[in-house]
Amino acid sequence: MRPYLREKIPSSIDEIPSATAYEAGYLVTKNSGWRNVRPVIDTATCVGCQNCYLYCPDGVISIEDGKAKIDYDFCKGCGICRTVCKPGAIRMEAEK
Repeated sequence: MRPYLREKIPSSIDEIPSATAYEAGYLVTKNSGWRNVRPVIDTATCVGCQNCYLYCPDGVISIEDGKAKIDYDFCKGCGICRTVCKPGAIRMEAEK
């Protein structure tokens, strides 16, 4: 099996996405309650790089005052934001 390769690698900054697939506030139904862990942001460590904002599949992360903020009503707890956070400002915490 061969690994998937892009036919074209972005050659300029204009070809790289500048926002998420859905802007924050796009979802209209709240989390159904099945989430068992949730991301928590350490605002002292957050550098505002916006990686979590760009990679969040549901667009529940916004940037306010240069720091990431999560809308827990719509977050499903997938952990992608924690995975892409280079400074390590996001940790997953058990749902209370």
